[in-house]
Amino acid sequence: MEQLSAGKKLDRAFDELGKKKTLSFEFDLDTDVASLKALDAKSDPEPGEEIPDEAAKLMSGAKIALTVQSKKPFEESGDKDFVGMAMKISSPEGDLAEYRLVGDYAYVRADMKTLGTLMGSPVPAAADLPPEAGAFKDALAGKWVKFSTADMEKAAADGKKASGGPAPAPSLDAGTQKKLVKSLREVVAREVRFKTAGGEDGTEHITATAPFRTLVTELFGEIRPLAKDLPPGMDLPTDKDLKDAPNSKVTADFTLKNGELSEVDVDLAKLAEDAKVKKLGLTLRVGDGTTPTAPAGAKELDLGELMKGFFAGAVGVAVSEGHDSTGADYPQD
Repeated sequence: MEQLSAGKKLDRAFDELGKKKTLSFEFDLDTDVASLKALDAKSDPEPGEEIPDEAAKLMSGAKIALTVQSKKPFEESGDKDFVGMAMKISSPEGDLAEYRLVGDYAYVRADMKTLGTLMGSPVPAAADLPPEAGAFKDALAGKWVKFSTADMEKAAADGKKASGGPAPAPSLDAGTQKKLVKSLREVVAREVRFKTAGGEDGTEHITATAPFRTLVTELFGEIRPLAKDLPPGMDLPTDKDLKDAPNSKVTADFTLKNGELSEVDVDLAKLAEDAKVKKLGLTLRVGDGTTPTAPAGAKELDLGELMKGFFAGAVGVAVSEGHDSTGADYPQD
């Protein structure tokens, strides 16, 4: 009875999310530098390719905040119904990158210096660029810039056409989405064990536990019959691909507030198996969100100029005649 009750409560909580028009999510990686370095060591990286301490530090405290807005309830929405989106990636040291989609424009800003350090590819300083760099100088300086979403779609389509690549993959149609959700719910009901515990002020905790390999194998087993309806390029792993996945039991803790989902905590440390990982978890917080707004003062970025090679020329400021700062040769073609 408890199993059925907890599962139904969780189903209802997810159904309530589908009735909303604006939602916010915050993803928080709960780990530490030592655990990330232990995971990296287990992957047996090549000498010199180990994760840098600075990158591990940034990742250990990283958060991703996402807000999505639709004209219709999410359960009824198609691609054209989504009218706003905002995403921000932050660390304990500050914001790393932010993206907003409002109306016909996308807005972007980023801490380019920190991101360059994180990726091991330093970027040129804004002061090193010529005046004609325009909005691109603002982008390198961490200021807001904007570009037309129509121009972005055209540039992407032109790039695909020039390279002979396939057309943009279509999204899942509503019928396929419903089949997919139905299949996944059947697997969850079959493989996941639920427990529920009440709390204070209308708060309730539901824990869901399942062996990881068994769960993902069953999930992909249900998805494969729908493969013909999925967008091209979505290669699904086979049972053989998944046979080496850890089968440790993973537990997710769902927090419901007055019947609505407010937080999900997942402990992933057991999946590390023999790696010396003390702390590895993921937290998802859910809220009603606020309408994404356009930031003031954003300069427009000319995607046409960017695609024609200005970006390559800007980066060339940081190198000298076919050599980088380390003296390594670049191809001259």
